Amino acid sequence: MKLHLFSLLLLSISFSTYSQETTESSNSLENQFDNIYRTSSSYQVYKVISKERFQQLKLNVLDSIKSSKENIITKNNQLLKEKNKIEENKVLLNNTKLALEKVLKSEDSISFLGLQLNKTTYNISLWSIISVLFLALAYFIFKFYRSNILTKEAQSVLIDVEHEFDKHRKKSLEREQKLRRQLQDEINKQRNT
Repeated sequence: MKLHLFSLLLLSISFSTYSQETTESSNSLENQFDNIYRTSSSYQVYKVISKERFQQLKLNVLDSIKSSKENIITKNNQLLKEKNKIEENKVLLNNTKLALEKVLKSEDSISFLGLQLNKTTYNISLWSIISVLFLALAYFIFKFYRSNILTKEAQSVLIDVEHEFDKHRKKSLEREQKLRRQLQDEINKQRNT
C-alpha cells in the first residue's frame, strides 16, 4: 500500500514538473531575458529597458527562485523522510536478523537440565548415558546368572551334604543303639554272673 502511494506521488511530481517545464520553456528566464534584450531600445552601447518590463522580469525571476527553493525544500523533506524510512528499515532488518539468529540457535540447541546444549553434544551425551546404562545392565545380568548358577550348585551340594549327613546320623544312631545293646547285654551278663 505504501509502495503504491509512494509511486503515485512520484508520478504526479514528475508530471507536474514536466508540465511546468513545457510551459516555462517558452517563458523560461533565458527566453525572457532574450525577449527583453530584443525588444529594448538601444542607446549608444547600452540597452534601455522599460521599468514595467524590468519589474515583470524581476517578479518572474523571484517567482522562479521561490518556486525552485520550495521545490528544493520539498525534495529535501522527501529525501529526509526516505532516509528516516531507510534507517527504520535498517533497524527493523537488524532486529529481524537478531531474531533469526536466536531462532536458528534455539533450533540447533536443546535445553537439557537447564542448559542449552548443541544437538550433537546432546546426542553424544544421551547415547553415552544409554551405553553406560546398557553396559551396567549387561554386567548385572551377567552377575545375576553367575550368582544363580553358583547358588544352584551350592544348593545341590547342600542337598548332597544333607543326604550324607542323614546317612551318617542313621549310621551313628544305629551304632549307638548297637553299643547300648552291647552295653546292656554286658550289664545283664555282669548281673547274672
